[in-house]
Amino acid sequence: MKSLLLLRAAILASSVFLAANASAKTLVYCSEASPETFTPMIGTADSTMDAAAKTIFNRLVEFKPGSTEIGPALAESWDVSPDGNVYTFHLRHGVKFHSSAHFTPTRDFNADDVLYTFDRQRDANSPYHKLANASYEYFNALGLGSMVDKIEKVDDYTVRFTLTAPNVTFLSGIALDYMSIMSLEQTQKMVAAGTPELIDNEPVGTGPFMLEAYMRDSQIRYTANKDYWGGAPKIDTLIFAITPEPTVRIERIKANECQVAAAAPPSALAELSGNSDISLLQLQGQNIGVLGFNVEHKPLDDVKVRTALAKAINRQAIVDSVYQGAGAVAGSVVPPAQLGAVKDAGIDYDPEGARKLLAEAGHTSDLSVTLWAMPVSRPYNPNARRMAELIQADWAAVGVKSEIVTYEWAEYLKRTAAGEHDSFLLGGSSDNGDPDNMLSYLLSCDGVAGGSNRSRWCDRDFEKLLDEGRVTADTTKRAEVYRQAQEMLKAKVPVVPIAHSIVSIPVRKSVLNYVLDPFGRQNFAHVDIAE
Repeated sequence: MKSLLLLRAAILASSVFLAANASAKTLVYCSEASPETFTPMIGTADSTMDAAAKTIFNRLVEFKPGSTEIGPALAESWDVSPDGNVYTFHLRHGVKFHSSAHFTPTRDFNADDVLYTFDRQRDANSPYHKLANASYEYFNALGLGSMVDKIEKVDDYTVRFTLTAPNVTFLSGIALDYMSIMSLEQTQKMVAAGTPELIDNEPVGTGPFMLEAYMRDSQIRYTANKDYWGGAPKIDTLIFAITPEPTVRIERIKANECQVAAAAPPSALAELSGNSDISLLQLQGQNIGVLGFNVEHKPLDDVKVRTALAKAINRQAIVDSVYQGAGAVAGSVVPPAQLGAVKDAGIDYDPEGARKLLAEAGHTSDLSVTLWAMPVSRPYNPNARRMAELIQADWAAVGVKSEIVTYEWAEYLKRTAAGEHDSFLLGGSSDNGDPDNMLSYLLSCDGVAGGSNRSRWCDRDFEKLLDEGRVTADTTKRAEVYRQAQEMLKAKVPVVPIAHSIVSIPVRKSVLNYVLDPFGRQNFAHVDIAE
C-alpha cells in the first residue's frame, strides 16, 4: 500500500508540474529513456532518435509518414546517373536553422551543412571527426564510409555523391535518423569559442520543434518551430516525460498526464484495449531481441560453447513469460516480413545437447560468464531483467554460472560498445525494412570498430555476403544472398535470436493526425490535439 501511495504521489506531482508549465496546445509523450545525446550521428538508441532526430532535425530524404517509401525532405529532388553510381541532390531553399542560447544562425541551410554532416563521419582528417570522442556506430556499421567515393558541392544548393559502386541501400541509408543534417556554422562557432559540448547539449536543427529545456531523467521540453519548412506544427509545446517504468507510463496515460506513451508492457494490453479513451496501435514484428556473445572473451571464442549456451535457453518459455502473447520466437535476426528472412534459427532447446557440447569443449562445471541486461524496457524486449533471470536459470541447469550485470541506459550502451561484457541482451527495431539494416548494424566487421557489433564477431565470408547484398538489385537473387548469410549465423552463433515482438503504442483519442511509424519511432511534426 505504501508503494502504491508513493506511486500516486509521484504521478500527482508530475501532473501538477506539467500543468503549471503547459501552454496553448501541449502534447505530452511518456518516453521510456533519456537520450544519450542530442546529436543523432553519435547516438544509437530509439529514445535518442525520437528525442533528437525526429523532433529537432531533418535528413536529405525521409520516409513518408507511416510508410517505408522514401520522399523528399531537405533535398527537394534528386537525379541518379544511368549506371547508378552518381546521385545529385537539389536542396531546398529558404530553410532556417534554429537558434540556441549561445548561437544565432546568420544564413540558411545549404550544401556546406550536408558536406559537414557526412564528412565529419566519413573523413578521419575532418577537423570535427573527433568531436565528443564519437565512434559513429551507424555510419560505420552500414558501410557508408566505403560506399561513398566522394561528395562534391556543385553549388550552394546542389550536392553530388559518387559511389564506389551502384548500391541499392544508399537512399534508405541516408534516410535514417543518424544522418540528420547539422549546422556547420554552429559547429564552427562552438569549437572556436572552446565550447564544443554545446553542439550536443544545445542542438540546432531545421526540424519541427526547438529544444527549450532538458532535465535529465525527468523531462524534455520543446517549442514549435513556427518557421518550419514543412509547415508550423499544430501543437505549441511538446514535452517528453521520461518514464522508464512501464507501469507508471500506463498510469500516466490513463490519467491523461500524457497523451502518447512508449510501447506498453504485455501485461497492460487487455486493460488498455478496454479503455474507451485510448487507442492501442500495434506494429507487427519489425524488430529483434537478441542475446549476444562477446567472441573476444574466452571461452566464448569457441563456437561449441556458444552453441551450447544457445541450446540451453528455453526461448519459448522466455516468450511466454516476458512477451505474454505479444511476441514470437525468432527464427533469425532478420524480421520475418523482410526479404530473405528464415524461420529456423537452428538452436532448438536441448539441455542434454548443451551439456554434451560443453563437455566436448572441456567445460563441465567451471564455466562462469557475465550476462548484461538492459535497465529499460525496449520495444523488442519489454523486460530484460526478467529475461536475464530466465536465461541464468537455464544456464545453471546445464552447469554454467552467470552473474547479471546492468548499468544506466547510456552507460550500458557505452560499456557494451566497448566490449566489457561476456554476453549481453540487446536488439533493435528495423530502421528501413531492409535486411541489410539489422545484419550490418549488429554483425558487420565495420561495426566491431564502430561499436554497434557488440558480439565483436568479424567473419570475412559473411562480410562478402553483406557487400553482395548491397549491390544486388534483383530481389530474388538478393533474398538468396541474405538466406546464405543467415545460414552462416546458424553455424557460427555470434548471437541468439530470442524474439520478435508486437509493439503496442497507446494513444489517447484526443490526439489527432497521429501516424504509427512502421519502425516504431515517434514523429509529432503533424500531430494535433483536440482542445
